[in-house]
Amino acid sequence: MSENVLDLTLDAPALTARLVDFASVSGEEKPLADAIEEALRALPHLTVDRYGNNVVARTRLGRGERIILAGHIDTVPIAGNVPSRLDDDGVLWGCGTSDMKSGVAVQLRIAATVPEPNRDLTFVFYDNEEVAAHLNGLGHVAEAHPDWLEGDFAVLLEPSDGEVEGGCQGTLRVFLHTTGERAHSARSWMGSNAIHAAAPILARLAAYEPRRPVIDGLEYREGLNAVRIEAGVANNVIPDACTVVVNYRYAPDRGEEEALAHVHEVFADCGVTEFTVDDHSGAALPGLSHPAAAAFMAAVGGTAQPKFGWTDVSRFGALGVPAVNYGPGDALLAHKRDEHVAVERITHCENRLRDWLTG
Repeated sequence: MSENVLDLTLDAPALTARLVDFASVSGEEKPLADAIEEALRALPHLTVDRYGNNVVARTRLGRGERIILAGHIDTVPIAGNVPSRLDDDGVLWGCGTSDMKSGVAVQLRIAATVPEPNRDLTFVFYDNEEVAAHLNGLGHVAEAHPDWLEGDFAVLLEPSDGEVEGGCQGTLRVFLHTTGERAHSARSWMGSNAIHAAAPILARLAAYEPRRPVIDGLEYREGLNAVRIEAGVANNVIPDACTVVVNYRYAPDRGEEEALAHVHEVFADCGVTEFTVDDHSGAALPGLSHPAAAAFMAAVGGTAQPKFGWTDVSRFGALGVPAVNYGPGDALLAHKRDEHVAVERITHCENRLRDWLTG
């Protein structure tokens, strides 16, 4: 088989291995996007569109409901973990096995083997998820072709170890600056220490009690934490500037403006001389009360869990499409040198989705 061809007659575990061997580090997805597009265009029941290295395929059966299955095709940089390796215990090893080429393999298998689903389907394969938000392919498609992403419910096949994870928490990163006056450390009274001026910020963080709201029966856990401090000029200089980098992970019952206002309020009297937003991605509600979500949960089984991290379900939420995370990989193994996925999880995930879409 040509190294540039995807064979959709392979079972999902074998197709996962093929995708892992098809290296696609962020920014280098074009060959894989080409292969996915070619494989999908060979399926007569799908209409296929492409924007950059993002491929969207859709059924047009006139069903009363449209479901989106989405997944990113990029990985973090390879760390000596390609090509893939299948061991005797039924575990597939390699870069992207968990995050998230096993999920992409499940998408492709459903696209190839379910030509007449009980709901219309949209399959989205997008690039640059593992890097800066402004490069994210799903975001580019949402901006340029929002009609391609219209639907009633979305499943993002991010790693969730075969369990449903509802919505996602938002993430806000801010720079809190304090200022002082430089001086020789032997004559510190001639200056003002910007690091010491940051003490109220750290005290406020240490005393902060994060919320644990329950939404659609899922308990989310917020967090407000310093993740980096930048200060200092030399070992004998009183610093005149300090920056505390704070990350706020917030539950999906807060909007972006409310989250930002909350962080402003927390540090309002802490001597912050400049407040800079470095990055902000909103949360997404679980959507588990939606009838399609209820049918999905009934088909896949298990107990829904909250998604504490941020995922692209947030982008679907912004489009008015309730979404959940459901994929065969384990998020705890994502980006690791020893990344792997159990073959049984891949098959389980594929079978549950097929049951839902054909039952």
